[in-house]
Amino acid sequence: MNLTYKKAQDFIYRNARPLDLARWQYHFENGSKDAVLNTLSYYQNEDGGFGHALEADAWNPNSAPIQTWTATEILREINFIDNKHTIIDGILRYLESGQNFEGRLWYNTIKCNNDYPHAPWWHTENDSTCHNDYNPTACLAGFTVRFAEKNSKFYKLGCRIAKEAFEQLMSDEKQNDMHTLCCYIRLMEYLEESNTTDIINLIELKNKLMEQVKNCITQNTNEWETSYICKPSQFFNSKDSIFYNENKEIAEYECNYIIKTQLEDGSWNIPWGWSEYPNEWAISKNWWRSNVIISNMLYLRNYGIL
Repeated sequence: MNLTYKKAQDFIYRNARPLDLARWQYHFENGSKDAVLNTLSYYQNEDGGFGHALEADAWNPNSAPIQTWTATEILREINFIDNKHTIIDGILRYLESGQNFEGRLWYNTIKCNNDYPHAPWWHTENDSTCHNDYNPTACLAGFTVRFAEKNSKFYKLGCRIAKEAFEQLMSDEKQNDMHTLCCYIRLMEYLEESNTTDIINLIELKNKLMEQVKNCITQNTNEWETSYICKPSQFFNSKDSIFYNENKEIAEYECNYIIKTQLEDGSWNIPWGWSEYPNEWAISKNWWRSNVIISNMLYLRNYGIL
């Protein structure tokens, strides 16, 4: 058995949350989608949104757009697309309710985060879209277009927001940060999958994203070990991606980097932290380690290393 894999597996079984163990088993041990869906459902609230530190830097139990976005990423990771399932149906219900939404954008941060342990970037004095306008709105709009009933009022709202997000991206000269770019990539993928090609010009969107992804990846690999930077895996994890050819060399380099920087306990360093709640951060940091392990091992597997 591959040593990198064995060490990662040991860490997961000793430390992971049940959800991350189910994700690991699904990807690497023929585990079931149902096990992932079942454990994910415990983070979903009555209103259909997600909370309870699903995104491990905010321990707010209440539904929040960022936590709900995290749930959509896990559904995508296991390729789950049944929009009649209670999880997807609940997410759509939450998004449609208008909660944590200001007519154009879903809030990036919500005020009740402040009442629970959280990283400083999830602290806010008011419900806010401050971090980046379309993080996570671009992704949530794409999810809506992909899964809402076609031609429903809510579907049309998703289409409108997707169009506005696209127009913002195309008109703005500034380089988006990696988190916002990921949301735009998801928007593109959801629109393609839903065969919704008449809302925006997908070719223009792809070209813009390819340019921004290339610019966003930190080319100086010396900074990778010490700073919170952007690696290719932030955006794509296989040679099939439209982003691979433009970033081939550094994407292949990341495979070696992942193997080289694995810690003795099987995990990888987490390059961020929060100081205000040290006890809770120690727990969250461990949760993040499992998440990074799954991402890294999928990356290696998809590049044929495992």
